[in-house]
Amino acid sequence: MEKKIRDKLEEIRGSLQSHGGDMEVDSIEGNTVRLKLKGACGCCPHATMTIKQGIESVLREEVDPKIIVEQVM
Repeated sequence: MEKKIRDKLEEIRGSLQSHGGDMEVDSIEGNTVRLKLKGACGCCPHATMTIKQGIESVLREEVDPKIIVEQVM
C-alpha cells in the first residue's frame, strides 16, 4: 500500500508545485501519512485544508478510506 500512496502523492505534488508549493513525505506508518508542506504551501493559512480536504480526501478515495494525513512542521 505504501507504493500506491507514494505514487498518488507524486501525482498530487504537481498541483501543489503549480501554485508555488511542494510537499515532502516525512513517514508512512500503516494508514498514517505524515507530510511536510513546503514553499508557498508551507506558510499558507489554508495548509490544514489542503492536507485534510485535498490530499487526505484523494488518498481516501483512490487508495484506502482509512488513510489519515497529518502535517509535520
